[in-house]
Amino acid sequence: MTSTLESTRVSDLLLSKVPQITLAFWVIKVFSTTVGETAADYFNDTLGFGLTATSIVTGALFLVALAVQFRTRRYVPTVYWITVVLISVVGTLITDNLTDVVGVPLWASTLGFAVLLGATFTVWFRRERTLSIHSIVTRRREAFYWLAILFTFALGTAAGDFLSEALGLGYVLAAVLFAAVIAAVAIAYVVFHANAVVCFWIAYVLTRPLGASLGDLASQPVADGGLGLGTTATSAVFGIVIIALVVFMTVQLARQRRQLVASDPSVVSAVAGARRHAAS
Repeated sequence: MTSTLESTRVSDLLLSKVPQITLAFWVIKVFSTTVGETAADYFNDTLGFGLTATSIVTGALFLVALAVQFRTRRYVPTVYWITVVLISVVGTLITDNLTDVVGVPLWASTLGFAVLLGATFTVWFRRERTLSIHSIVTRRREAFYWLAILFTFALGTAAGDFLSEALGLGYVLAAVLFAAVIAAVAIAYVVFHANAVVCFWIAYVLTRPLGASLGDLASQPVADGGLGLGTTATSAVFGIVIIALVVFMTVQLARQRRQLVASDPSVVSAVAGARRHAAS
């Protein structure tokens, strides 16, 4: 008999459509939000594409990446993280369009996206009875997952801009504030054994404004409270780190899967059966 721990490991490595939650996961998550923030500014302002053209192009690229992600049968680091980076840009642009084009106040968009995210979680849980990312093994669950991710990015962008710009906290103070709240969530999980799913999603939402604040801090002019590195350099530096970590995760994951199958060849048929059961 396979133990519960071993079954979870098999599911994560061979069945799940999303990565295991490790330190590398959180680093890439924060950096992808940073690239999402600076890349949107780069295409919109530096290259002069404008908000509308940038939104259309990145939106189309995201839909292509999402389609490829849905066609994969299990977690593929390159495909997954390209989708995350693109949805980060799209989430940023949704908030920017609401603020700059439609004229929606940041407090209102923050509240609105919080309601939409809460509604997504409610419907997701009622249909699937779980919000755990370890359960992302069917297309319907994956659809709920990516919809929630989209709203976390849009919400994080709105909340980050609201605190750093509308309330005038500045990029440094906003980044410190979000980092402190994330640390408090981590302590609640590790020390006080708070619910893992709740802690994960709270941290996931908060890493968006943290990454955006770091991106603005690095890229914005010194006169505006930034370091003056510009969107090009900031996007390139953080993008290189993301690529390096994704390559590392790809190699590591392939080795783990080979070792798992070599230790128990019957796991392949077990995974196939689990897929059929989850889809039924």
